[in-house]
Amino acid sequence: MNYRINPKNGDKLSALGFGCMRFAKDENEVEKQIIYAIENGVNYFDTAYIYPKSEAILGRVLAKGYRDRVKIATKMPPYLVKKYEDLDKIFNAELERLQTDHIDYYFLHMLTDVNIWARLVNLGILKWIEEKKLAGQIINIGFSYHGGRDEFKKLVDIFDWEFCMIQYNFLDENKQAGKEGLEYAAAIGLPVMIMEPLRGGKLVTNLPKEVYQVWDQAYVNRSPAEWAFRWIWNHPEVTVVLSGMNSQSMVEENIRVASQAEAKDFTAADFELFNQVTQILSEKIKIPCTGCNYCLPCPRGVDIPTCFSTYNDREIEGKTAALSKYIMQTSVKSQTSNASLCSKCGKCESHCPQNIKIRDELATVAKTMEGFYYKPTRFLIKQFMRL
Repeated sequence: MNYRINPKNGDKLSALGFGCMRFAKDENEVEKQIIYAIENGVNYFDTAYIYPKSEAILGRVLAKGYRDRVKIATKMPPYLVKKYEDLDKIFNAELERLQTDHIDYYFLHMLTDVNIWARLVNLGILKWIEEKKLAGQIINIGFSYHGGRDEFKKLVDIFDWEFCMIQYNFLDENKQAGKEGLEYAAAIGLPVMIMEPLRGGKLVTNLPKEVYQVWDQAYVNRSPAEWAFRWIWNHPEVTVVLSGMNSQSMVEENIRVASQAEAKDFTAADFELFNQVTQILSEKIKIPCTGCNYCLPCPRGVDIPTCFSTYNDREIEGKTAALSKYIMQTSVKSQTSNASLCSKCGKCESHCPQNIKIRDELATVAKTMEGFYYKPTRFLIKQFMRL
């Protein structure tokens, strides 16, 4: 395993971090994957308050003698903090779930702008952070961010943070905080953790055939996931790259790549491959949803990420396959979750890291995916499933 040094405190962190949002369903399998990762050098595990099950599972596994071998990163959602007492309520619940007395890397989860930070300051968060750090309950304090680079820079400068996390991948190089934000934070010695390196898997599975052709014709045989990770690790400004691993093979492959990939290792030929792939994907993807689920739950029960994902698949898999997936995943259930259920309340949009105009896009999805063929196709699929 390659390691990168936290310039703030000297921590030796594994280049690959284990993202715990998308654990496998079988807890025994998850435990094997976590232990395998630790035994093979992964020492950074990332979860969050809004992933209560993952916090609890991680806590149970680490309590079996592994806690001192890893750094735990977890997060507090600012939108759930309404008064000073909420800070302890949320934090103490996380300590209990994780079965630990301290958090190594504690985030303000999806800090959106300086106004939200100002609200937290007015509630007394500066005093709270100081008390937790003095007590040794929070070792490092930072924030995760989705949004534009200008606001990111303002947030970086507004407080003496000890680390931060941004979304970054080869398709988002110039989106959100982007390369400019990454370099800005690193220039002042701020460790930068990376989330969504594969855009929720969108940069690996169900890609246009033209993309696979680019990779297949490359000078070396690598999977799309390996290429994507190597692109990020080529940046010396990156400290840790998170991967939401949920299978043993995925854990093994990512550890292998993280043990080989080096910063500033790319050639002109490597960059040219990514130029070709980026151009192809940019033309195909209609709605830039990463499937983070922050927009949920919807008051009307719409499964927003699934609606967007299956709609995007029209461009990759074809109309018929995408429609079948859309109906199977949203409409053939006791509680339907299809796009036309949207009441346009707008609650989802206030939590969307990608700033997607969700109501408008859901209307487009409903119009496109729920045309005259929607009901008869749904009926046929239901009949087939009964058989």
